Amino acid sequence: MNAKRTIRVVGTVAGLGLVAAAVGTELLKPRRKRTWHGRVAGVVPYDFRRPTRRRVKARWWNPDDPRVLTPRAFGVGWDVNVGRLVRH
Repeated sequence: MNAKRTIRVVGTVAGLGLVAAAVGTELLKPRRKRTWHGRVAGVVPYDFRRPTRRRVKARWWNPDDPRVLTPRAFGVGWDVNVGRLVRH
């Protein structure tokens, strides 16, 4: 297996593991306490709620937010706040 493929496989396995951990976290909660957003191990953000225009805009284009990396509008991990990059 070449290095590129190895990196791709490791990334895919890690990503699927994070999704599984996030879903498992929610399913372990009582049904009425499930929010479908939070952090895996207190570090990696996840959000499985239906994305809204407001949330997508706040994550992808928010020049007033000091963060360049924001929690994903949908899924696990981070989005890039392009508005912050353009502002500076």
